Amino acid sequence: MSPRLHRFHGGIHPPEHKTESNGPPIATLPLPPQLVLPLRQHLGNAAEACVHVDQMVLKGQIIARADGVVSAALHAPTSGTVTAIAAKPLPHPSQLAEPCIVIEPDGRDAWQTRQPFDWQAAGPRATRDHLCEMGVVGLGGAVFPSHIKLGTPSEAGIETLIINGAECEPYITCDDRLMRERAADIIGGIEIMRHLMQARSVKVGIEDNKPDAIAAMVAAAGGREIEIVPLPTLYPSGGAKQLIRLLTGIEVPGGTRATELGVQCFNVGTAYAIARAVWQGEPLISRIVTLAGNVQRPQNVEALLGTSVDWLMQWAGQRPDTDRILMGGPLMGIELPSPFVPVVKATNCLLAGSPRLLPKPGPAMPCIRCGECAQVCPAELQPQDLYWFAKAQQLGKAQEWHLFDCIECGACSYVCPSQIPLVQFYQAAKADIWDAERKKRAADQARLRHEFRAERLARDKAERAAKLASKAIEAQKAATAAKAEAATNPEAAQALADKQAIIQAALARAQAQRQAADTPANPTPADTPAPAVDGKQALIQAAMARAAAKRAAQATPDNPPQVD
Repeated sequence: MSPRLHRFHGGIHPPEHKTESNGPPIATLPLPPQLVLPLRQHLGNAAEACVHVDQMVLKGQIIARADGVVSAALHAPTSGTVTAIAAKPLPHPSQLAEPCIVIEPDGRDAWQTRQPFDWQAAGPRATRDHLCEMGVVGLGGAVFPSHIKLGTPSEAGIETLIINGAECEPYITCDDRLMRERAADIIGGIEIMRHLMQARSVKVGIEDNKPDAIAAMVAAAGGREIEIVPLPTLYPSGGAKQLIRLLTGIEVPGGTRATELGVQCFNVGTAYAIARAVWQGEPLISRIVTLAGNVQRPQNVEALLGTSVDWLMQWAGQRPDTDRILMGGPLMGIELPSPFVPVVKATNCLLAGSPRLLPKPGPAMPCIRCGECAQVCPAELQPQDLYWFAKAQQLGKAQEWHLFDCIECGACSYVCPSQIPLVQFYQAAKADIWDAERKKRAADQARLRHEFRAERLARDKAERAAKLASKAIEAQKAATAAKAEAATNPEAAQALADKQAIIQAALARAQAQRQAADTPANPTPADTPAPAVDGKQALIQAAMARAAAKRAAQATPDNPPQVD
């Protein structure tokens, strides 16, 4: 009995262009002359380099450690020498440069010692930590660290674990070939994920235009409770929310995590990487990449991370009229600013374009309000209204109309008769909103710091005033007690007089110093101040007064005081 499927709204049927690259098996390439490994290859914090220039590294050796919870480690794809740690361009339309580790291979491809990980004895938390150290991230496009997604909101686990083998975008066939050739490893990774998430059921969704992949996965699953579900070929059935809807009927609202609804979705490539990290102790240092488009030998290859895009395209026989290279497919791919950027964990396809094969769209014309974009939108949005809000910079209205529910699949742009690049407007609007939120957070933090500082200064001032007041009260009490004692005790009276004399002498010295500082360097007779009381003389007079008082206190009729 075939499983029941639940249709999602919209979708399109673009030309598939799968057969060009899915025929030959996955190719193993020679070592490239250089590897450039960006420290930021996943969502969250970039990894922190733990090697230095001129250091020798082995294949699989950790070269950058995870920084914080939402991060993942980075490893050497082959043995060689670290030649630089510097900013290099990334495969991103912004053309921004970020820190990268550059390795020159030594040709030996020598592994470090590898050890399998006993995930059944270690427990879920230790297994997730191991996957973080192995640098495993989602290979379906989002590159979210997998050890985070494998956590569950409760000890009860989740209802359904979904494995995404749909691969619905044109030209891309890397998952197809992976399922055909390495289905056993994928099933092994699924079993590990099922155990970590305590999933009560597992469903693998594969579009029905991949019969060989479906057959290989069914054979590998054997008698296990893993359901292999053929899906109708419809773009974008490979979107996480759309696949969840297809297989379970669950709608994941915007701002809601799928695990909160008892379901989680992973790519088949992620399952394969998890199996290799656990069974063989191999970190994520390579991935399957489709080389397609305007090339002589379209094929899937296992590319080391850090390999130059230009080197790969030359290996595939890039034709001379190639005018651009996309990372990804023709609908969701990004145009690379340069071919001299590296393969990263998110690189699933390199698509060479040409005026004949992938002509650039013509100039955009005014929107005619035909509504075709709304009919195909899988998120059930109103793309034409979002376009107007984004174009007019009415970002608040765009958010009200659920801008962030847009998955940027490009279906609306594909069917637009006016050739309006709708997705580009949505991406720009999202970037503006994120930038405004970052600035607001920075302003709020600055305001809080200012308020905390003002509060601290006021508190310190009040504490100092309280201490001074307390000392003044204590001094007044001490002075009152001293005067009271002096009224009844001649010796105490003399001591009080001596103390006052010393204080007067100190005041006199201070006054003399201030007057000396205020006196001009070459004073005129009119400017010369009157002689100040000499501090030393005051001390002598105080001592003589004490001696006279002491003699007076010791005098008797038989022993008259001595007169100097």
